[in-house]
Amino acid sequence: MAAKLKKGDKVVVLAGRDKGKRGEIIRMIPSENRAVVQGVNMVSRHKKPTQTDPGGIAQMEAPIAVSNLAIEDPKDGAPTRVGFKFLDNGRKVRVARKSGEVIDV
Repeated sequence: MAAKLKKGDKVVVLAGRDKGKRGEIIRMIPSENRAVVQGVNMVSRHKKPTQTDPGGIAQMEAPIAVSNLAIEDPKDGAPTRVGFKFLDNGRKVRVARKSGEVIDV
């Protein structure tokens, strides 16, 4: 089945500690049904010093379940579900269910 969410999509968090936050998907993990979203689900990680990095406590994004994300509608930015349709040239594209706008370019 085609992916409803992809790297680079603008999404809204629907549930959890960061509910309501918006961000861009920077990495997808399809085997775990998770995505890493920029600025969302931030965690602290202790890093050992290396020759190039002084180490310390670093803030980084942790993966979040795809079920807790919804894509932003291209028309008004509201969260929406994703559907699929075929264009006249036979190309399959993602569409926003709320407005019917094509998401893929």
